[in-house]
Amino acid sequence: MRLAERAGAVAFWLVAWQVASVAVNSALILAGPLDALAALVRLAQSPAFWEAAGFSCARIVGGALVGYLVALGLAAAAHARRIVRVLLAPALTAIKSTPVVCVVVLLLIWLGSANVSFAAVLLMVVPAVYFPALKGLDALDPKLAELFDAHRVRGMRRLLGLVWPGVLPYLTAASEATVGMSWKAGVAAELIGIPSGSVGERIYQAKLLLETGDLFAWTFAVVAASWACEKIVLRALAASGPVALRRAARGQRGRAAREMLAASPDTGSAPDAQDALCAARDLACGYDGRAVSRPVSFSLMPGERLCVLGPSGAGKTTLLKTVAGLAQPVSGALKVLPAAERNRPRAAVVFQDIRLIDQLDAVDNVLLFSAAGTTAAEARALLAELLPNEVLGRPVAQLSGGQRRRVELARALAAPGALVILDEPFGGLDARAHERACAVLTRHLGSRALVVATHDEKDAARLQARTLAVGP
Repeated sequence: MRLAERAGAVAFWLVAWQVASVAVNSALILAGPLDALAALVRLAQSPAFWEAAGFSCARIVGGALVGYLVALGLAAAAHARRIVRVLLAPALTAIKSTPVVCVVVLLLIWLGSANVSFAAVLLMVVPAVYFPALKGLDALDPKLAELFDAHRVRGMRRLLGLVWPGVLPYLTAASEATVGMSWKAGVAAELIGIPSGSVGERIYQAKLLLETGDLFAWTFAVVAASWACEKIVLRALAASGPVALRRAARGQRGRAAREMLAASPDTGSAPDAQDALCAARDLACGYDGRAVSRPVSFSLMPGERLCVLGPSGAGKTTLLKTVAGLAQPVSGALKVLPAAERNRPRAAVVFQDIRLIDQLDAVDNVLLFSAAGTTAAEARALLAELLPNEVLGRPVAQLSGGQRRRVELARALAAPGALVILDEPFGGLDARAHERACAVLTRHLGSRALVVATHDEKDAARLQARTLAVGP
């Protein structure tokens, strides 16, 4: 219906244009759409037409592509460093506010007429893309960013799985105006510089010779090229989101394997405190230098499990975030092995609130954070222990809260890290699903240590875990 409405609107204005042309009764003053179409067909039969179109297209499209790359690079630098943002703001604001015509003369002096359209388009595109891209980077979901930080997902996987999907809506909105404006800016620059063999030169000649039909024909060609480029860019951007997410989940992962610690043989002897995966002594946790709970001391050996108990607001979540390396201790000592490194995760984490990539299915959500070498079949087999097979291929946005929580549990078991940290992981699960989740956790933990924050004291027995009470 929308297509029919658009076609009808276009037909209305073409008819109005033809009526106006007939009323004026002078092709020299106002050529009608039929005259312009006839001129376009005639021009298109000449090699010179296509040479001019290719000349201008190469420079306008090239300027736009380079402009996008420069803008995205500057936005990334400005997002990472405030000093870059501060220094770029006045310059790019000035470029954005200055009409292209005002700088074309300088561009002609510096670059010559052959490259003026390339430079003009680049200058128009950079600020038009930079500011929306920077806004998209600033607006990235902080909870998803914390999830990626907790699992030390860096580089291309972070770019494809977090950054690009977050920036894409802003980039798409900017492109709806920028791509079309690129052609306007490029042809306007050519009309001033008149580079030999360009579309701008042909339009200028049509004006000088009063060839009104040719003038409209070249305008048709520019409008068609602008429309085609805009549609191509917008469709490419729309397709890039799912492709990026799937590539992030299914691509090669240079991550440390989950089995970073081999299972220790059971000798029956008491463990050495120096072998503890996690050891805390008089550890007080909080924010901005203020503790939210009393100090605690504990240690965890490979394969050991700890249930952190306490009422809401007692500081369980803060303690778990501190152990995961997402918050700094207020006082006391905390040692976690292996020490946190940029690309080596300290722990696999399930947060108190659900954090999944909604566009991906359950299998890809697990693979996105899984250990190196994990296959889709292995991820599916792990999920099948917690969820019905028929839901595994659906986007997780379509799953219930309890099903989404079980996807997170499977993700934690598949992710690398000597520790598995779960914050209220059984919320939204009925009694049967709760028992099953505990059984799956127990079965798959191996030599990894487990820390679970829970309100249910029975979880300690279900998980064969020690308990640690926290509170103010």
